Amino acid sequence: MTERWDEVFKAVTSEPRRQLIIALLDAPPDETVPLPKSAVNPNVPRNPTVLHQELHHCHLPMLADHGFITWDTEPLVAGRGPRFEEVAVVFESLQSNATDIPEPLVFGCQRLEQEQAERLGDSPSE
Repeated sequence: MTERWDEVFKAVTSEPRRQLIIALLDAPPDETVPLPKSAVNPNVPRNPTVLHQELHHCHLPMLADHGFITWDTEPLVAGRGPRFEEVAVVFESLQSNATDIPEPLVFGCQRLEQEQAERLGDSPSE
């Protein structure tokens, strides 16, 4: 069990991998998402050529080796792998607890920022 947790946490240590997992969460379960577009944080744009190389040689093989995603090169796309739910639950848990996450950890994560703003906006004013 410890090894599986290590694999999940290693998978979420890099921004392009986090963005890809979030994009797959937003997509229908049986569909793929385009790359490198789906691995880019809109708040921190990256050089698309460099990102494409990093995805192809590092991020996508690592996620696929653990069964979190599947991917194809022509066109470059990714889909949910057989173990996708193991990484998805991390983001679903964070999103459902967005108001409890310290501000510095929310800043820069568009999804958590949005979720926190919506939940705080729904709460009564003090």
